[in-house]
Amino acid sequence: MTPAELASVVLAAAHAVFEQRGLDRAALPASTVVERPRNPEHGDYASTLALQLSKKVGVPPRELATALADELGRAAGVKSVEIAGPGFLNIRLDAAAAGQLARVIVETGAEYGRSDRLAGEKINLEFVSANPTGPVHIGGVRWAAVGDALSRLLRATGADVGTEYYFNDAGSQIDRFARSLLAAAKGEAAPEDGYGGAYIAEIAAEVQARRPEVRSLDDDAAQEVFRVEGVALMFDEIRTSLRDFGVEFDTYFNEKDLHDRGELDLALNRLREQGHLYESEGATWLRTTDFGDDKDRVLRKSNGEWTYFAADCAYYLDKRERGFERVVIMLGADHHGYIGRMKAMSACFGDDPERNLEILIGQLVNLLRDGAPMRMSKRAGTVITLEDLVDAIGVDAARYALARYSSDSPIDIDIELWTRATRDNPVYYVQYVAARTAGVARNAAEVGLVPGDADAFRPELLDHEKENELLKALAQFPAVVATAAELREPHRVARYLEESVAASYHRFYDNCRVLPLGDEEITDLHRARLWLNNATRTVIANGLYLLGVSAPERM
Repeated sequence: MTPAELASVVLAAAHAVFEQRGLDRAALPASTVVERPRNPEHGDYASTLALQLSKKVGVPPRELATALADELGRAAGVKSVEIAGPGFLNIRLDAAAAGQLARVIVETGAEYGRSDRLAGEKINLEFVSANPTGPVHIGGVRWAAVGDALSRLLRATGADVGTEYYFNDAGSQIDRFARSLLAAAKGEAAPEDGYGGAYIAEIAAEVQARRPEVRSLDDDAAQEVFRVEGVALMFDEIRTSLRDFGVEFDTYFNEKDLHDRGELDLALNRLREQGHLYESEGATWLRTTDFGDDKDRVLRKSNGEWTYFAADCAYYLDKRERGFERVVIMLGADHHGYIGRMKAMSACFGDDPERNLEILIGQLVNLLRDGAPMRMSKRAGTVITLEDLVDAIGVDAARYALARYSSDSPIDIDIELWTRATRDNPVYYVQYVAARTAGVARNAAEVGLVPGDADAFRPELLDHEKENELLKALAQFPAVVATAAELREPHRVARYLEESVAASYHRFYDNCRVLPLGDEEITDLHRARLWLNNATRTVIANGLYLLGVSAPERM
């Protein structure tokens, strides 16, 4: 029995109790939930339904809980119900009802864990969005891993998600990038405010190979060629790096398009219609202080130039005009000050900033070698890049390591730990279960042990303490996925795979033999345990998929 099925049983019992007592059934919720108690001694599942309904119907919670417990105790699959505290229901399932979950998981396959919890929500999820002036650095890589995992989680819970990468390909940073390429082509040192690193010389050489006529142009014309071609090359390199990391976006959006299509003027006019613009000292200002910002923001300077914030306004409006109800933006730790102005900007457009705009801030990442932070990239010169991280520990370990921690916490990635083939390496610990469950299934087939038809499955045989512990762990997966999506916390999936599924499976494997020994006859218990083994493989694979990590069949 799955948690959702048990929740339906609990709700059906409540309907019966209300009918028996003549209570107003309009007070009953459309659905309810059951949760796993923190203390296993309190039962398999717990419900607070009696506490939730008590005040609505004027019945003391323990009295209502007693009636619910009596009704539930007669339900198929329920072994016992105990009342705790002011009216908690602690529910124990019989072995057959608990064991049926293994069949449900195997038959549901890749769909197990998915739900429609966020159905109807249309979400634009923007992450990474590194400027096309250099390779993706390790901070951006963190958002690549977390953002892609979050997009998978949101989709797994029914949301309509559009992932987006915003290229800031307009403005002063691009000018500095172009001047740096021109200097490299001429064999000169990078400008004082420019970009260094071997990649600048590589791109400059590639531009000259593509456009040999650039050598005969004056500096202004040559710089424009380097700007256009250099940005395109850097753009392609970033996309390729992310694709190799397993991350692709539905939309790659160029800031320059906002300028070319007149969308900044459109945003300005919309804000003027809302009554939040004013002119001062020849500049156009947005009165963001009306919505909690620490100061008003300039959108257009007195010389007619647009500010970066004006592009932010136009980009936000563009997303909303494309039908996205919720705009989620992932930013680095150095952008914490943007939250106030962006929330205020959303309100200036007439939106609800708590509903329509969500900003997530990620903290710093250090890559450690021999216990000391690595500071320099061989290629980028000043930062650690995506390629540096992947070269050091591989794609799977990198994605898992970056998604394993709450993104608002700084993390250190120890190269020695994350390349170690031991249980203290978290990704190895989880992937080892994926490989071991696959290996058990292969070995079972070799000796003629197959799960058999679902109708012949004997779930009541799964009554060992460690079997029950593993079944409880597997049952929590849908709730973990839903919570991780709603809270925007992919790390919950990683920790669940490690601490609940992998840990429980290892204890099950050590105490409950799946394969027959020698000439031992194959029994229904062996088959039942094989169902449980295969169910574990399904949950591990589904969970790792949500993190963008492979579930190997061999290690």
